Amino acid sequence: MSRQTPPTLLQLAGESLLRDQASAITAPDYLPAALFPPLFIQAYRRRIREPLKAMVHAWPFTVLPLGNLMKLPEVIVLKAVLDGLDVLLAQEVRPRRWKLRVLDFRDTGANFWRMWCGDSTPKCSPRGPVTVHSSSPNMEHPLAPLEVFLDLNFNARDADEFLMYIIQWAKEREGLLHLCCKAVRISEMPLQRVRRVLDRVQLDCIQEVEVNCTWDLPTLGTFALHLGQMSNLQRLSLSYIDVLAEEEEEYWEEEEDWDRKQQEEQRSFSQFLSQMLRLRHLRDLNMDCPSFLQGRLDQMLRCLQTPLDKLSMENCQRLTHSDLTHLFQCPNLRQLKSLHLFRLSLADFSLEPLRALLEAAAPTLQDLCLDNCGMADSQVEAILPVLSRCHQLREFTISKNNFSVATVEKLLRHTAGLCSLEFELYPVPRECYGIQGTVNQERLARIRAELMGILRELGQPSTICLATKHFGNSEFYIVAFS
Repeated sequence: MSRQTPPTLLQLAGESLLRDQASAITAPDYLPAALFPPLFIQAYRRRIREPLKAMVHAWPFTVLPLGNLMKLPEVIVLKAVLDGLDVLLAQEVRPRRWKLRVLDFRDTGANFWRMWCGDSTPKCSPRGPVTVHSSSPNMEHPLAPLEVFLDLNFNARDADEFLMYIIQWAKEREGLLHLCCKAVRISEMPLQRVRRVLDRVQLDCIQEVEVNCTWDLPTLGTFALHLGQMSNLQRLSLSYIDVLAEEEEEYWEEEEDWDRKQQEEQRSFSQFLSQMLRLRHLRDLNMDCPSFLQGRLDQMLRCLQTPLDKLSMENCQRLTHSDLTHLFQCPNLRQLKSLHLFRLSLADFSLEPLRALLEAAAPTLQDLCLDNCGMADSQVEAILPVLSRCHQLREFTISKNNFSVATVEKLLRHTAGLCSLEFELYPVPRECYGIQGTVNQERLARIRAELMGILRELGQPSTICLATKHFGNSEFYIVAFS
């Protein structure tokens, strides 16, 4: 028979109070600040509307972080919160107990609820602390505009309806509050539904855009008209933007139709470029499966208006050697802090341009990922000397490449003097694999002992990780010297 943790006195008191709704509605005017969060959690879970409204009306903290609690909440719960705010927004001065400055619908605030409610809070991911202050009980404050933060997450059924409800509420109270949408995340949502929401928000507040959709170029070109208005955008992530493939030509009845479609794609790409030119604060660029950049990457790179801090290119096997050369020679990558190249085909490619880029970025580079890029032993020689000069490097991964033990040893020796390096991931050397591609554990044990000897010889406490080449279900082996 399993034992359940008995409820705390605070929980029992909250349940007792909520059973008497008349008392629960008047109690917030007299409760200490520490009782508000746990009582709010209980009222939220039980969908008790009037006590929720009363607690928002008397909320004694500067921030009410709802994002972790309200994942597409029932309208009755959302309306109770907003009705409580409406009572306050209609007043000329703040009530004695109320100090709310920020209503936050973003996925933040887990620390707030844990601090006040312990483990009884709903499971949520901590994405940063929320600073809270309780009010001085005898002070009245002039009513300043309320800040409302809302991420536009188009990744669930009816998500846009939830967003439109809040946006419409905020629009009807313009002047009393400021709605700020800093992030847009789109996952397989029809563009017309996304545009319906974007047309109603202040686009220059947006700092982050993440598109994870199988869009074609015309769709991207249309979305770019909104993208160009996000004048303060700092991070852009595009995944799975596709183009017409040559093998599709046979499905078009007339050659003129194929030519017309290609011309439409080129116009859409030009429209995308024209809007990229307007992003003067972009510092973080992520591209995953960007087949639309094949043979065109240099055109997009020329649109970068400022040096990037972070660049991530994943699953870009279609990029040509010319594309890669333009990538590594881009002047706006010379101050990178993070460079992620994953499944980028570097086989038979001279790494001299990459070496030159790493040389330029060595004073700032903190994170370098060259995983699964088809690199061979001979290519690594080009970048070995510059690796030892990346003194800010904290994380270095180069797994899933076909390296010998000798090459892994060289990498260890060239990174040995990097005092900031915290994580190193190398491939299991090819000598460890049998004929069928499985790892020979006896050989692996012997090579791990060799690598341990090198770490001991280098004389600094160090831990590295080896990963097998099997994509999706890699096995990891630790080699440590302390």
